Amino acid sequence: MCTALTTRVRDFLRGRSLYNGPRSGPYEGLLLSTPISRTFAELKAAGKMAFMPFITAGDPDLETTAALIRELASQGVDLIEIGFPYSDPIADGPVIQASYTRALQRQIHVNDIFECVKGVVETAEEKRPNLVAMVAYAIVLRVGAEKFVAQAKQAGFDGFIVPDLPADEADEMATIVKAAKLDLIQLIAPTTTAERTAKILELASGFLYCISVAGTTGARDELPPALYEQLEWLKSQTEIPLAVGFGVSKAEQVEPLRGLADGVIVGSAIVRSAAEGGVAAVGELAAAMTASAHELP
Repeated sequence: MCTALTTRVRDFLRGRSLYNGPRSGPYEGLLLSTPISRTFAELKAAGKMAFMPFITAGDPDLETTAALIRELASQGVDLIEIGFPYSDPIADGPVIQASYTRALQRQIHVNDIFECVKGVVETAEEKRPNLVAMVAYAIVLRVGAEKFVAQAKQAGFDGFIVPDLPADEADEMATIVKAAKLDLIQLIAPTTTAERTAKILELASGFLYCISVAGTTGARDELPPALYEQLEWLKSQTEIPLAVGFGVSKAEQVEPLRGLADGVIVGSAIVRSAAEGGVAAVGELAAAMTASAHELP
C-alpha cells in the first residue's frame, strides 16, 4: 500500500488493527466455519500457498466447463473461480470478455451453470477444490439474492465474488451468505481509500482478493513493486488470508509473494490456454502453478 494511503488508514483508525479484536460485521464469529477458510488454514499449517484458477462457465460449452473442473481438481488446485458470463463485466480484460461473449452466444443460463457444477460435484471421487462464483450483482438481483445463494450452495459453490457490489452496500448480501455458512469474498485495489479499506476488512470472509494493479485483468510479465508494500501492510492489519490476482500468469511470479500472500489467482492465462489448447493445456499450466504454490519454503 502506498505510504500516503497507509498513513490515512492509520490516522483514520488511530493505530488500531482493522481486524484484531471483536468483529462487528455480518461475519462476526465465523472465522474458520466455512469451507474456504478451512482450506486456507490447512494450507497455512502446511506452509503452502493456495492456487485458484479462473474459468468461464460455458466457454466454449458446459461440457468443457465440467471437464475443466475435473482436470483442475486432478492437478490439485485448491480453489476454482467460475465466472458467470455477463454482457457488461467490470474490470475484466479482453481475454475474459471474449470468453464471456462466446458463452453468451450459446445462450448459457444461470440454472445451466448450477446444473453443470452440481453434476461435477456429485460425481467427484476425491476431495474437490472449493468453488467460488464470480458473478455480477445484476445477475444475483435478477434471480433474487436469497434464491441465488441457496441454489449456488446446493450446486456446490463455497463462496462468491461480486465485483460490482461495493463493500458499503454489501451488508444484506453478506448476511445472506453468512447464514448459508459460505463466504462473500471482498476485493481490495491499490486505489482503495482508507474508509473503504476499513469497511472491506469488516466484511472480509474466506480470503481477501488483492488486485495487484489498477485496471483490468490480464497476464503481465511482472507484478508492481507497490503490491508487496500493500500486502505487507495488510498482513499487519488482518488475519484474513490474502490472495493476489490480476496480472499473475506464470509459476515464477509465485515465489516473490511467499510470506506476504496466502494464495495466487490466475485468470486470463488459464482462459487463454483453454481457448488455444483445450483442457490438456489448462491442466499443464495448473500443474505448474500448483507445484509452485505448494512448494515448501
